[in-house]
Amino acid sequence: MKKKILVVDDEPDQIYSLKLVLEYNGRFEVISAKNGEECIRLLGKKNLPDLILLDVMMPKMSGWEVLKHLKSNAEWKDIPVIIITALTGKDNGSEGRFIPDDYIEKPYDVEDLKKRVYNVLNKNR
Repeated sequence: MKKKILVVDDEPDQIYSLKLVLEYNGRFEVISAKNGEECIRLLGKKNLPDLILLDVMMPKMSGWEVLKHLKSNAEWKDIPVIIITALTGKDNGSEGRFIPDDYIEKPYDVEDLKKRVYNVLNKNR
């Protein structure tokens, strides 16, 4: 059965790239949201993914704000989250108690990205 991954990023090229990489072998279905508000709306419709890949620098609602919403909601708090960002340093804007499952800096190595996705999904079985 395919695992569903939600990519939240305001850059269409980044969404397209992640979709190509992750759907290539047929193990994942990638859905997307172009900002944090759209992510929250999707989750509110019970469209729950197995993993969220979350950009930090987005308009209206940063990735850290989205992470806070996710981890504060009883229904969503156990969805694993991997932060993907061009920012350096794992604590840029995080609020301490809202910790992602992994953190990847852009530009990322495709093989490393896939390995981290597999690791986080396997850890959260």
